[in-house]
Amino acid sequence: MRWDAEEKRQRILAAARRAFAEKGEDVTVARIARDAGVSVATVYRRFPTRDRLIANAYADQWNDCAAMHAAALRDPDPARALRELIRTLCAYQLQDRGFTRAYVDAVVAGHGLDHERQETERVIAQLLKQAQAAGTVRADLTVADFRLLIAAHHGVVLAAGPDAAADSQRYLSLMLRSLQA
Repeated sequence: MRWDAEEKRQRILAAARRAFAEKGEDVTVARIARDAGVSVATVYRRFPTRDRLIANAYADQWNDCAAMHAAALRDPDPARALRELIRTLCAYQLQDRGFTRAYVDAVVAGHGLDHERQETERVIAQLLKQAQAAGTVRADLTVADFRLLIAAHHGVVLAAGPDAAADSQRYLSLMLRSLQA
């Protein structure tokens, strides 16, 4: 890719991250294009769908999630891996509200980012199955319960406002305890 094309691509992604963080994923492509200093057609040439724009805007975070998934699957204690995965995802919700919206929409609500959502659900299902077989988490837990936990944490973060860390920790403490067998 030519240097100027790569520079435009990076400007588009930076503008998309800022816009998503501020307004959520419903922000218009026209606004992203304007903020990046490019045309709408240029945005669509680089990212043919909104889903691909969102996925690329959060590629670093999704790559971190993929590494986190791989580490969780290598952990010999699936219950611990599940708890750490949940803690890390909730920490992301505190750090980056734009990514949180994308993640919650994808994983919890089933909107967009199909590959990322399916991979997350695969990892959670495998960890749940292993932990349940070991008798270390409740036998009635499902991937849907994981979705609820993440969505509820998102609600805690939104309700608590800018200083949500203490409320997040309290919520996590209660929720993680409720997963135990």
